[in-house]
Amino acid sequence: MALKDPTPTPPKTNLAMPQQYPGGHPHGSQTKAPRQGQQAVILLSRFRPGHSLWGLAQLMMAPLRTITVPGLLFQKILGSGKDGGFGLSPGLNYQGVFSVFATPDQASAYLHGAQQVKAYRDHANEFFAAQLQPLSCRGAWSGFRFDSPAGAAEQYPRESPEQGGNYPSGPVASLTRASIRPQKAMAFWRQSPDAESDLANASGCDLAVGLGEAPVLRQATFSLWKDQAAMDAYARSGAHQRAITAAYGQDFFSESMFVRFHPVAIYGCWKNQSFGPPPSQEGVLTA
Repeated sequence: MALKDPTPTPPKTNLAMPQQYPGGHPHGSQTKAPRQGQQAVILLSRFRPGHSLWGLAQLMMAPLRTITVPGLLFQKILGSGKDGGFGLSPGLNYQGVFSVFATPDQASAYLHGAQQVKAYRDHANEFFAAQLQPLSCRGAWSGFRFDSPAGAAEQYPRESPEQGGNYPSGPVASLTRASIRPQKAMAFWRQSPDAESDLANASGCDLAVGLGEAPVLRQATFSLWKDQAAMDAYARSGAHQRAITAAYGQDFFSESMFVRFHPVAIYGCWKNQSFGPPPSQEGVLTA
């Protein structure tokens, strides 16, 4: 089930990124997101033939391994559904890594030099990465909560433009994850086909992937949108709106988190769509 609840000029970064999000933004209004406090990084990999066992080993060893990267506050290695989708059939050649860092510089340094990033790139046919500034967040993931985004309360006081918010024009990303109560799992997954189809066909959705810590009960969705209006339109759509009403009305989740991000930097390729060249990785850090 697809879980859910701009082009600004990117802030200066030492990533080798295009000056604008691919295709630009038709409306021209640009607002910089705050560049303080915590930032997240998401990696998505589709493994080369014969490399899925390497990915499976990363997933299985994750609970036993401590990754030592400067500034790392939180990390989850995540499996995916078939073809990177949202269903119950596993996609053993797809995997994601979601990490949170204390500062933007530490997030950028991880993308530039972490051995973990290099390893995922080296094993992948397709590889996508994004450095993400949280704009709004609620809930928790395994007890982890984002700090209130620095400056966001003043710069982006509401959660949607219709309510008077001042979100940046151009791309926006979202991450939604939930721990599903076992007794509610069947009801939750009944909602999946329609909501998944709506997300796959949603206007303005550039990327959507189903992720999870564990089959059936611990699920997440990451999506990238051309702008806030496109994401809001999907959030109000029929199948998704019905799924969310059911999820919260029937208390499907024991824990959940929803975060909206400004993409500070995006690169790589996903499902044959290019998002820009990768950064150099000179002086690889050990992990």
